[in-house]
Amino acid sequence: MSRIHEALKRAEKERASDLSGGTAEMPVEQTVLTAAIDDKPLPKTVLAPSVVLQGETDTSLEIVRPDEVRERCAQPRWNMDPNLVLFQDSAYPLPGTEQFRTLRSRLYRIREKQTLRTILVTSTVPAEGKTFVAVNLAQAIARQQDRRVLLIDADLRAPRVHTLLGAPPGPGLADYLQGEASELDTIQRGPEECLCFMPAGKHVAHPAELISNGLLKRLLERVAPLFDWIILDSPPVLPVADPSVLAHLCDGVLLVVRAGVTPGAIVQRTCKELLGRNVLGVVLNAVVRKTSAYDSYSYYQGDGYGHNESTDSRK
Repeated sequence: MSRIHEALKRAEKERASDLSGGTAEMPVEQTVLTAAIDDKPLPKTVLAPSVVLQGETDTSLEIVRPDEVRERCAQPRWNMDPNLVLFQDSAYPLPGTEQFRTLRSRLYRIREKQTLRTILVTSTVPAEGKTFVAVNLAQAIARQQDRRVLLIDADLRAPRVHTLLGAPPGPGLADYLQGEASELDTIQRGPEECLCFMPAGKHVAHPAELISNGLLKRLLERVAPLFDWIILDSPPVLPVADPSVLAHLCDGVLLVVRAGVTPGAIVQRTCKELLGRNVLGVVLNAVVRKTSAYDSYSYYQGDGYGHNESTDSRK
């Protein structure tokens, strides 16, 4: 007799028991189908939403401590870009590190007044430096003692975070959203113990639909207790709809604008697109350094964009 038939018989007994004053609690087998015809298991992608898609073994993050995440996730070797990742050598800090510490401090001040754990970093159009800002902000926070940071590449159209970190591109967020990988399958830990990274993963044909399927919201809810900050890099706002969906799932948005390049009218249009999404502020990127008493505070000089026009394709 098949398991489905047994489950149906058991359900009939439970209903009879319920009518006669017995318990109304249903066993798992009656709540979620666990077998198909011929007793073959159903694919994990068709299980009910209440069932955690964890594959063969239960690696649910609901029962995992933060230190266990760092121990159990992948630990590949990262080869960070020395020109774009500023916090690699504390003995010889690159220009721009102090500005990221300032940005970090301002976020903490905002956090004193409102809930702020998940931050979306985006821009108006490509090549404004949003990925650069997301990576170095995560690095700046992770440098603090006992501050755990998860950096997620949520740009499923043109992911770049893994190239700056020199990390494997997958498995990642797209694999998770398609039910093909668990949280721990997609999280990496680099050389810094407090910084974890989830790459974008495999290429997908319809990113907007994928990030809207409800699993990203569940992912953020599940990993939130395990990290002090979660930073998401997203596509630019104006070309695609993805950032608006992502912004709705985050506590706040940082808008990156490239100095002297992005027209003010475009920035205003972007702010209208993000209206009601708790825009925390604007990060002015690639400001030209000027000789003055405040020279050391020029924002993000030395970020790899500077005066070299050949780097305009970088995000």
